[in-house]
Amino acid sequence: MTSQSIPDADTTQRKLAILADAAKYDASCSSSGTSKRNSVGGKGIGSTEGSGICHSYAPDGRCISLLKILLTNFCTYDCLYCVNRVSSNVPRARFSVDEVVNLTLDFYRRNCIEGLFLSSGIIQNPDYTMEQVVEVARKLREEHDFRGYIHLKTIPDASAGLLAKAGKYADRLSINIELPTQESLQSLAPEKDGPAIRRSMARLRLHIDDAKGAALDQSRGSIISMPLSRKVQRSTAPRFAPAGQSTQMIVGADATDDRTILRASASLYSAYRMRRVYYSAFSPIPDASARLPLKQPPLMREHRLYQADWLIRFYGFSHDEIVPDDSPSNTDGASTGGMLSLDMDPKLAWALAHRESFPVDVNKAPREMLLRVPGLGVKAVVRILQARSVRLVRADDLARLHVPLKKVMPFVLLPDHHPGATLDGNHLASHLAALVRPQQVQGSLFDGFDGTDEPLINGLRHKRFVASKDTSELPAMHTLTALPLLSTVRTDSTVFETLDTLPAPALTTGAIAPAIPVRPRAPLALAA
Repeated sequence: MTSQSIPDADTTQRKLAILADAAKYDASCSSSGTSKRNSVGGKGIGSTEGSGICHSYAPDGRCISLLKILLTNFCTYDCLYCVNRVSSNVPRARFSVDEVVNLTLDFYRRNCIEGLFLSSGIIQNPDYTMEQVVEVARKLREEHDFRGYIHLKTIPDASAGLLAKAGKYADRLSINIELPTQESLQSLAPEKDGPAIRRSMARLRLHIDDAKGAALDQSRGSIISMPLSRKVQRSTAPRFAPAGQSTQMIVGADATDDRTILRASASLYSAYRMRRVYYSAFSPIPDASARLPLKQPPLMREHRLYQADWLIRFYGFSHDEIVPDDSPSNTDGASTGGMLSLDMDPKLAWALAHRESFPVDVNKAPREMLLRVPGLGVKAVVRILQARSVRLVRADDLARLHVPLKKVMPFVLLPDHHPGATLDGNHLASHLAALVRPQQVQGSLFDGFDGTDEPLINGLRHKRFVASKDTSELPAMHTLTALPLLSTVRTDSTVFETLDTLPAPALTTGAIAPAIPVRPRAPLALAA
């Protein structure tokens, strides 16, 4: 029996290595924003509440919280930017539905993951592929009563009925917009249909809005029954993707500028009520087309787009304010040629380009203007508004809020502080740019491998911590996965800490790593 199980284990591990690596290009894998579920009382398996989840960290510090895989990397499409395109010379693999279900349950029982992120290449046709993806979610929910997080990457050309069925089982659905303009999509992915993608997004929005409306009506309404009659209960409101929908676009695969990208994002947020638009810097791929760039764009460009996205969603900026259509080159660090400045964040660049709006009187300015002060975040502004309702806010009060004073003080007016001619200084832009410019450090694959007492297993550092209540707002670059190596982690409690005292079940693949001498660690206390 042992000789028969070893090839199966090797095959499953090989598939996991190929299909987890192929899934790394999908940036959206947060596991929050959904309704709360747990298995307290022995009902079902899994939880979405996030407390005490064990995470693994890749050598570059990325957090792994979801089993992020493709059902298959076979694909009938030939998108030029995709490593899994039909003309690509890469190793191919395909999971069965039961293999994905078993892997998800095994990893969850071992406290390695919070849930599943499942995508797939297109095989046979969109409907057949979508049926396979939905069947994985159905088996987890209905046959195994899995209550963890499930994120399904849906296929735009699939039938409306399959999309509706996917929302019944998934916490979040996503459809990739791929590229910011229809012209770019036709050039680099001619088999993708931009209008069909948006029609599918619109269908998902209608389903999500209907489900939320039904839940709201149920919470507000009451059923009036006759005295002494049976207790009347309202039926449960239908569930549809409670964590909403998200999308992703590739940055740097074409000549589209940041102004156009942010305009497309603003349209997606307003028209389809996206929970997140993720930005993924283009990565050069083997045997690439001559129409693709030879080098990837600076990762700082992706970071600046996320910062600009935050300004649109939480700070009251419009996309045309951040990168105006008539953005001339200037010495204040403002965006030039439709591109965001790489030297400073877009909020600081906007403030330097609009010095006439400053200084802002911290004790009199409305919330909307305080949010535009460089260095003041949403929480800091809330605390300032609370404090100034009691007394005047002074410079010492800002210091107690732990805001970056060197960045804030040139733009604010306080009873004991006036920036004077600082705002008019010719060197303010260069001084602040040098202050906030990140130090350029060449990363190493071996950083953190020496002098640490955290267990390193097959190149992954394992650590236990209490997950935050909402991780959906984290930038995508910090949540990419590298899960193939997790299939060989031992269940020995001296290597991997679990919440309960019972031994964690072994993987069905039977792939158990050799003994690794690791000093046992005391369990950490959970947050209240």
